[in-house]
Amino acid sequence: MMGNVADAKPPMNKLMTTPRRLARRILSPLRAPKAQTLLGALPSFALPAAAIEVLPDPAAFRQTLLQLIAQATRRIVIVTLYLQDDDGGREVLDALYAAKAAHPELQISVFVDWHRARRGLIGKQKSEGNAGMYREYAERLGPGVAIYGVPVQNRELFGVLHLKGFVIDDAVLYSGASLNDVYLERQGRYRLDRYHLLRHRGLADAMAAFVHHDFFGSDAVRRLNVSEVPVTRTLLGPIREFRQALQQAHYDVPRDALGPADVAVTPLLGFGRTDNALNDTLLALLRSTRERVILLTPYFNLPKPVRVVLGQLLRRGCTIDIMIGDKTANDFYIPPGQPFKTIGLLPYLYENNLRRFARAHRRQIASGQLNIYLWRDGDNSYHLKGLFVDDDVAVLTGNNLNPRAWALDLENGLVLRDPARLLHAKHQAEWAALRRHATRLSDDLALESPRHYPAEVRKQLKRLNRTRLDRLVNRLL
Repeated sequence: MMGNVADAKPPMNKLMTTPRRLARRILSPLRAPKAQTLLGALPSFALPAAAIEVLPDPAAFRQTLLQLIAQATRRIVIVTLYLQDDDGGREVLDALYAAKAAHPELQISVFVDWHRARRGLIGKQKSEGNAGMYREYAERLGPGVAIYGVPVQNRELFGVLHLKGFVIDDAVLYSGASLNDVYLERQGRYRLDRYHLLRHRGLADAMAAFVHHDFFGSDAVRRLNVSEVPVTRTLLGPIREFRQALQQAHYDVPRDALGPADVAVTPLLGFGRTDNALNDTLLALLRSTRERVILLTPYFNLPKPVRVVLGQLLRRGCTIDIMIGDKTANDFYIPPGQPFKTIGLLPYLYENNLRRFARAHRRQIASGQLNIYLWRDGDNSYHLKGLFVDDDVAVLTGNNLNPRAWALDLENGLVLRDPARLLHAKHQAEWAALRRHATRLSDDLALESPRHYPAEVRKQLKRLNRTRLDRLVNRLL
């Protein structure tokens, strides 16, 4: 199981030496601008509603990605946490090299997290990671596909490249998924995410321009598929400068006028605990809720500002639907009988968070004002994230809506404002499809009791609770 946990962060015992101030990098809700003022000032592209497509599943995502790559003639810019050394990752790399061979003038750039690319999978023996595959392909097929490592922080534990979006000619394929077997449903299992295809040259240009300006413009961003790759300690100065530059970075977005058939689409960046445009906008959207919000997150570990606003919405009488994965659908879950790793505590920590939240809101759950859905489909896993606000706003993002995403990782998102509700039917269909494998939580007592957790899990959780490290873990992972 653990060999497939591609999103896993470094072992949790490293948290013992982590400064607690890093765990406090969250934005106070009191500092956020007034919701309507911020939302009213958002620039946007005007996209025809017909140019926005919701893809139904990982198979469609894989097929669309490979089809777009095969048809590309000008540019391919892929930004993802990782491109894995497995059948799924190699299929994508094969497609990229084939596209370059078919169109030699095609510019191909792939950006992955620097740290994630240079280590093996947690639970496996030490290796050079995915970077070894990148070099092997370049040695065999040439340098036509440029693959870069992006070090957002000095260490992976303190933040990663979590930017999303594949720009292929004038299309943007947006998903929280990375590229490997399970995200692409290659080996009989899948990790469910959301998948959207937006066809608009201006939006594609803006997302590609940010990457080319802010990534290529930094000495910290280096090629990985070359023979000589510097070690991280030689890049500490450039990484610090890169981090400072990212705090000022943004997408260049016009103020297009909406036509009767258009949807307003705003790409936003998020990095750091203050002046974070994505965080500010997410909070503003939540505060602007009139009747109902749907929140999707893979790990129930909401930042304090989000919890505060959700409480305010419940007191105002708004309906809140939250969908998360059952702990067995968490990508860190280790089934009983398999060797236990410390990282396997995370699903139980998240379930304990959920238990406390559900206990605090028993009355709203009983009345139907708060609906918590647990997703589970066999041994598949769940990785959804995003928002639906009322019937006229949707957020596509890779942001996990947890303290780490809120303050440490480099994130982005697309805000879709749809005053004419042109996308309403598509979003309703997406939400209905997600609920097919979800069960509504009746109350906190419906969750498995900690007394029934595996013995090793009970032991480790007791230790974390006794030392109060569970709070630190929640903020960093």
